[in-house]
Order: sequence, then C-alpha cells, then structure tokens
Amino acid sequence: MPAHLLALIGAIVTEVIGTSALTASAGLSRPLPAVAAIAAYAVSIYLLGLAIQTIPVGIAYAIWSGLGIVLISLSGRFIFGQRLDLPAIAGLGLIIAGVLVIQLFSKSSTH
Repeated sequence: MPAHLLALIGAIVTEVIGTSALTASAGLSRPLPAVAAIAAYAVSIYLLGLAIQTIPVGIAYAIWSGLGIVLISLSGRFIFGQRLDLPAIAGLGLIIAGVLVIQLFSKSSTH
C-alpha cells in the first residue's frame, strides 16, 4: 500500500482515538484521557499533513472527516453506549457512499 494512503489511514484512526479520548476526558476534566486526546490529535494532523503531500487536500480531508465521522459514531455506539436514530444512520450511509464514489471513480484522488 502506498505511503500516502497509510498516512491517511493512520490519520483517520488516530483522529478517532483522539475523539474517543476526548469524550472519555469528560470535558478535559480527566487528565489522562485529555492528554491522550491531545496527543492523538497531534499525530492525526501530522499524518494528514503527510497524506496531503500526494493526495489533493480536498479529497484527503473529505475521506479523513467522512470516515472519521462514521468510525467515531461506531465508537460512540460500542464504547459509550450512544444510539443513533434511522435518519442519522441513513446520513452515515450517504457519507460512506460519498467516500466510495471518490475512491472508486474520481481521478482527483492523487496527483
């Protein structure tokens, strides 16, 4: 797998870890999860920066944020017990569809 895609995947995963840690930090009032959130966000931004050296920034950001939204929604469900209603699930499906369209059909996904 190309390095720019690995960087983007790493950026997505660390952003989800950071957002999960942020939730666990209870408004940054719990030091360990708060530090973990800040560190994970820093790594995520660094990796996203590596990815956009090859992938156009709009495409990379769409994939990073779109898949991040879907994965953090799953994290919210399975880690924090948060439930989504049908319109939210449908919206997440549309986000996944959008990322798939970009990946499968766009010629803009790399320089």
